[in-house]
Amino acid sequence: MKLPSRIIDISQPLDNETQVDPDFMRPSIRYITGKENAPKMCELFPGLKEADLPGGEGWAIEEITLTTHNGTHMDAPYHYNSKDKDGKPMPTIDQMPLDWYFRPGVKLDFRHMEDGYVATAADVQSELKRIGYDLRPMDIVLVNTHAGEMYGSDQFIHSGCGVGGEATKWLTSQGVRVTGIDGWSWDAPFSKTLERWLETKDPRIIWEGHYAGIDVPYCHMEKLRHLEELPDFGFTVACFPCKVKAASGGWTRAVAMID
Repeated sequence: MKLPSRIIDISQPLDNETQVDPDFMRPSIRYITGKENAPKMCELFPGLKEADLPGGEGWAIEEITLTTHNGTHMDAPYHYNSKDKDGKPMPTIDQMPLDWYFRPGVKLDFRHMEDGYVATAADVQSELKRIGYDLRPMDIVLVNTHAGEMYGSDQFIHSGCGVGGEATKWLTSQGVRVTGIDGWSWDAPFSKTLERWLETKDPRIIWEGHYAGIDVPYCHMEKLRHLEELPDFGFTVACFPCKVKAASGGWTRAVAMID
């Protein structure tokens, strides 16, 4: 078996400090040290003393409160709607085929697009032409935006472009079933969409990239990192989500592997 010569971690860490989500959905991690848990271990083995344990320590563990959409994660089709266009139940993350999540990757560089811009099918096609790549069914398409540069700041959730419904439907029409972005959402930042909504009151602009999955169910990752380190193509993405029963998404340790 030939191993990749380089593996690039394209996932965000989960922590208490970094500002990645709005306050109402930020994760909370309580770190419990081996010293704190030594008495628990001694309770399990009558007569055992803390002094008998190496360094007087038991096991270190963490208690975490979070949503399935904290950190780098994979959205399941159920996240976009409970039913597809034919009225059939949308699959949850534990029902997805695993072969979707280990495929060749291609990167679209949209860092030049202004915050809140909604990328179109023409934008996607133009970028593929620029890098000289012919999209293939089941390719994993990653979108590198300005948001990647704002990670850790309070501007992160307001930064980067989004991928619109038209562009998403074009990708799925080409056989793409997994995509990803380094922004907070596959769609344009909510704060930017709100500005457009107040002007137009057009409900079609709300979450349009997500809702495109009602027509052709697909998955996407959000809050990726380090996409600027990737070549345009010629790498493999591994992005298996955690198997959370009946869930709308799952945390994902996404990596790009380069020969």
